[in-house]
Amino acid sequence: MSAFIFDLDGVLVDTAKYHFQSWSAVADKYGLGFDAALNEKLKGVSRRRSFEIIVGHNGRAVDDYDVSEILNEKNRLYLQFIASINASELLPGTIDILSACKRHGIYIALGSASKNARYILEQTQILHYFDIIVDGNDVTKAKPDPQVFQLASRTLGLKNEECTVFEDSIAGIQAAQQANMHTVGIGDSNILTLADITIPDLSYFDFKLLHK
Repeated sequence: MSAFIFDLDGVLVDTAKYHFQSWSAVADKYGLGFDAALNEKLKGVSRRRSFEIIVGHNGRAVDDYDVSEILNEKNRLYLQFIASINASELLPGTIDILSACKRHGIYIALGSASKNARYILEQTQILHYFDIIVDGNDVTKAKPDPQVFQLASRTLGLKNEECTVFEDSIAGIQAAQQANMHTVGIGDSNILTLADITIPDLSYFDFKLLHK
């Protein structure tokens, strides 16, 4: 038996734009510069680490801010954005690959930094596909630490080498590779250079790619 472990934001569901919008609003409020290039560095990392990256990019000190309040504020904004999220937000190929996994007897796991993952899976009507969910509520270390993926494989009773991770972030690819898992990058091959395979989105996935 093998498993496919999926990141959530930007891989299965088009929620990355809402993270960008909520971080943009927070950055504007506190006079911090924030743009799409900086947002790329936040993909796959925790909320706290994301704020640290934004503050560091602006040459500021994290200790100058009420971090807990800011992180809560960011999450409140994000939850407002995703309040009406539904299956229309699923990215191309999501249903096809999840259905194919079921047909092929492949375990389906989620490995996400999001603490809102279960809610999003419910709202987009794909929760029932997942054998296990490991998210930001279950881990203490953010990607690129491999903890989220190691916990997923251990929970499934599989060796790390039997797992394939689908990620859209550099940190996520690094985490999977530290866990000695196969990696499929979702997005730009010029950015996700460390991935074993890179495809634009899940609709491009073919099981034959894993045997090349």
